[in-house]
Amino acid sequence: MRVLIQRVKRGSVTISNEEYSRIGKGIVILISVKNGDIEEDAQYLAYRSANLRIFEDENDKMNLSLLDIGGEALVVSQFTLYADTKKGHRPSYIEAAQPELAMALYDSFCGYLFETVGKDKVKTGKFRAMMDVEIINDGPVTIAIESKRKGS
Repeated sequence: MRVLIQRVKRGSVTISNEEYSRIGKGIVILISVKNGDIEEDAQYLAYRSANLRIFEDENDKMNLSLLDIGGEALVVSQFTLYADTKKGHRPSYIEAAQPELAMALYDSFCGYLFETVGKDKVKTGKFRAMMDVEIINDGPVTIAIESKRKGS
């Protein structure tokens, strides 16, 4: 699994011209599931996302996590994070998991994040929907993390 985390001042998801979800200060997590990923990958990345120290402390050092600041998280499925651009000009998504597996692990990731951060602090996009995602990046700070299991 792969996540791309952006520290944000705010973020939102709009579907069919209607706001679906919105957060204030926190992180937007773009998440992609790869063939062969398992439940432990979702748990590991949810833990890492919640505890990543990318917010400034009183000395302007990035020493605080989402949990430390009481921030919010917006989780958006993004299968294109596994785009392979090695050949030609059209990306291949062959490494991205099929929708059934991807949705199950996306839901698991969100569940672990709900448990860790608090259900009221985590919002989501809608799996497989066309979404307008607004990200007002703070910094900008953008971090990519992969699950650490060999082969994922």
